[in-house]
Amino acid sequence: MIELPEAIQTESELEEVLTRPSAPLIEFIQTVASPLLVLGAGGKMGPTLAVLARRAATAAGYALDVLAVSRFSNAAARRWLEGHGVKTVSCDLLDANAVAGLPDAQNIIYLVGLKFGTAQNPASTWAINTIVPARVCERYPRNRIIALSTGNVYPMREVSRGGAVETDSLTPLGEYANAAVGRERIFEFYSQRQHTPLALLRLFYAVELRYGVLADIARKVHAGAPVALANGYFNCVWQRDANELILRALPLAAAAPLSVFNLCRPELFSVRAIATRFGELLGRAPVFSGHETESALLGNSAKLGTALLAPMTPMETILHWTAQWVQQGGSDLGRPTHFEVRDGNY
Repeated sequence: MIELPEAIQTESELEEVLTRPSAPLIEFIQTVASPLLVLGAGGKMGPTLAVLARRAATAAGYALDVLAVSRFSNAAARRWLEGHGVKTVSCDLLDANAVAGLPDAQNIIYLVGLKFGTAQNPASTWAINTIVPARVCERYPRNRIIALSTGNVYPMREVSRGGAVETDSLTPLGEYANAAVGRERIFEFYSQRQHTPLALLRLFYAVELRYGVLADIARKVHAGAPVALANGYFNCVWQRDANELILRALPLAAAAPLSVFNLCRPELFSVRAIATRFGELLGRAPVFSGHETESALLGNSAKLGTALLAPMTPMETILHWTAQWVQQGGSDLGRPTHFEVRDGNY
């Protein structure tokens, strides 16, 4: 088990916790040939994933170059990566010539995707979520690829039935979710056509102190704003834990048929119960709106849990950290999850 602090006061402390490697990861990283290529590394998860891999290699005394690829519209993210020993490559992954010029690598982590603003610009959502996978598969036809997908590819599911499993049909609502299905189908096509070893990880949903469903609920409770209950249940996973599983999933990449895994904690969490707990920690009674419905967007991660045993950060610890962070006015990325949305319109 990774040693954890009682509280996280600053962004530097948070980033250190998010990139602290476990013993299983330190052991595993020595099997990864250099360089490790992280595509879409400028987003919410990419920077900490790349630094997590870098720190694991350092702890192992293993020579591994970690190459972070992104347009890097956020220059601060690029400086932060380079300051932590990660090499960066600026690239527009929609540009075929730019993708063709990327470095060779046996192992690729694919984090590219577009969700927010889908309703305003659906064409861009479809382009990024379908064209870029084709460009990458054509550039790396025989290389191992772990591609991050989303639990949004599933339709709503009756809570009484538990979470969706990997063999369930993909018939979701909304432009973003269907574009994400399109992304998966493109990867599946190239896996079949050129035997690219691939694994898709359908994430339900990463959280840290600056964004995610837990932070959204905590901020609503702290502000006395109503917490919507229509989507009454959810899955989540601490971002460090998710990043470790993404890295350690590399051996699961297989040629056609490609491998698919749901990525989340094994528990289903109640919005009402989590908000009530935040109320206790923040000293404020939560305000609720609406009522729980019979369905929600839920996943079952038993398949991945069988394939990869990994330490999970205790949920009560995450709740304490989040409540303290919100109470002290900690920073917010300003990217709400819209966990209450039921029509797929993001």
